[in-house]
Amino acid sequence: MKKLLSQILKFGAVGIICFIIDFIITMIISTGLREGLAMGTSQAALVGAFFGFVISVIVNYLLSMKYVFKRREDMDRKREFVIFVVLSVIGLGINELIILFCIDVVYNNWAWLHALVGATLATAGAKIIATGVVMVYNFVTRKIFLEQKEDEDSSIADGE
Repeated sequence: MKKLLSQILKFGAVGIICFIIDFIITMIISTGLREGLAMGTSQAALVGAFFGFVISVIVNYLLSMKYVFKRREDMDRKREFVIFVVLSVIGLGINELIILFCIDVVYNNWAWLHALVGATLATAGAKIIATGVVMVYNFVTRKIFLEQKEDEDSSIADGE
């Protein structure tokens, strides 16, 4: 249990770093598209979130496989990266759907919320909610598909 807690804390630290990268890129691009090109709030948020997510996935892969998860001995790095990217693309889909829901369904249709917060704050709130959900998904799926299993560790140590 102590090992799992340590791993969750490391995953959280990597996640915070990647969230900051993702969030900053999302906000810069979405604000630029909204203000510079007069793009709608949800479209600008989705484009910004896509680029933020892609860049943070690369950083996340490097940090996660170095500091968080024990690499599987039976998997080459190319296959490992492909699996990581596929899982991340699914996470991106979840991320985009949550942002779309938060802005198009909640923010744009609740007049009191629209009057209370601006587009930038709505985008930030949607991104934070999406990040929380995707973080849980990422930890569970990476642990299942990418990490060396405990019984495999003991089999390798025993020479089997």
